[in-house]
Amino acid sequence: MSVADALKLIKESEANFVDLRFTDTIGKEQHITFPTSAVDEELFEDGKMFDGSSMSGWKEINDSDMILMPDPASAVVDPFTQDTTVNFRCDVVEPADMQGYERDPRSIAKRAEAYLASTGIGDTAYFGPENEFFLFDAVRWANDMSGAFYDIDSSEAAWNSAKEYEDGNIGHRPGVKGGYFPVAPVDSQADVRSKMCLTMAQMGLGVEVHHHEVGTAGQAEIGCKFNTLVTKADEVQIFKYVVHNVAHEHGLTATFMPKPVIGDNGSGMHVHQSISKGGNNIFSGDQYGGLSDEALYYIGGIFKHAKAINAFANASTNSYKRLVPGFEAPVLLAYSARNRSASCRIPHVPNPKGRRIEIRFPDSTANPYLAFSAMLMAGLDGIQNKIHPGEPGDKDLYDLPPEQEKNIPTVAHGLDIALEALDSDREFLLAGGVFSNDSIDAYINLKMEEVNRLRMAPHPIEFEMYYSV
Repeated sequence: MSVADALKLIKESEANFVDLRFTDTIGKEQHITFPTSAVDEELFEDGKMFDGSSMSGWKEINDSDMILMPDPASAVVDPFTQDTTVNFRCDVVEPADMQGYERDPRSIAKRAEAYLASTGIGDTAYFGPENEFFLFDAVRWANDMSGAFYDIDSSEAAWNSAKEYEDGNIGHRPGVKGGYFPVAPVDSQADVRSKMCLTMAQMGLGVEVHHHEVGTAGQAEIGCKFNTLVTKADEVQIFKYVVHNVAHEHGLTATFMPKPVIGDNGSGMHVHQSISKGGNNIFSGDQYGGLSDEALYYIGGIFKHAKAINAFANASTNSYKRLVPGFEAPVLLAYSARNRSASCRIPHVPNPKGRRIEIRFPDSTANPYLAFSAMLMAGLDGIQNKIHPGEPGDKDLYDLPPEQEKNIPTVAHGLDIALEALDSDREFLLAGGVFSNDSIDAYINLKMEEVNRLRMAPHPIEFEMYYSV
């Protein structure tokens, strides 16, 4: 979509407002709204100034002026606003040189795409994330000097079999690990997911499937078509926006937390990836699983830098309550065709053009621009240095003898461990100026604040274990 097309959309939709959107370091969408009377071609040439010091981990107050530069191709009518509004995805630009801000996630992702082209390895990187989430009826929490608690509720939750409801307890609900995937009335949220799919399609996403996930209490997944790196990261932000708002319209609350429910499956973001050159999939070949040498080396790069990638792909302290060894979580750095216990799966596809790998340890607390860029940079490092991932792991990795399991490397087991790995293993990210030391240092500092906040907070389980010591 050109600037002229974007302005035409604003006019033909009879929009009252234009919403400029960008993503901060932790991956949360931010926005600022203007009346359409203030929008013309100059908006797409000069952008709009804003205060960068108000974003955590960005500018200092004495150097805070920044520019939001809207991407006309991202124009889409917002389906949730009362007054018609057209949304634009923005890059964050430095006024001094009009280049993408080195800490702006979308600008980093654009530099990753440019670096791929510069290597000659390929010209396009494709990403296809599978974002899982929960839909609850209600959630409450508190954490202060007097105590701490959280409480979630869902009419689908297995623990509500004895609850008295005003209209009666229907009794049909998924059991623990029993949500994959019976029909209604056990699955009570199909219509909500369908509305999410229709809304996503309205906003330009290629929706392919939706279903209840394994967990009780409303775990769900909606599958969308893959896309190029930056565009797919844009679409993840639209995806989350739609899920949150459709849930809200239905009196539900959605969360992408990796592990909100103890004792049941967590929510991940499996990420399918491939690279093409001149329209040819360079991951397709005659090696294991129909992969090429380049694809195997790409996996080798992911495994070599996995703990540093965790800092971006598993970007919360809660992420590591999902990534616990010995449970149903992809913590072992092994690859396999169709084996879902491996952290890298090679999906079976009938057409070699669709050959790809699926990295299974990420989750949706990731900033998609940063996580996708980090995985691409690790994979490219693997290809450039011919890092082979070793032999495939075709056994059930959840049930390996201890003497075999100890020989398989793992992902990080805590956000602090991942941040330490990122600090010491960052050179692969600096190639081509994609990430900078400044952007990595700022990210580590911001995320360590989260680590330390949790470290300092007593937990109810600690009272259970230590109160009477």
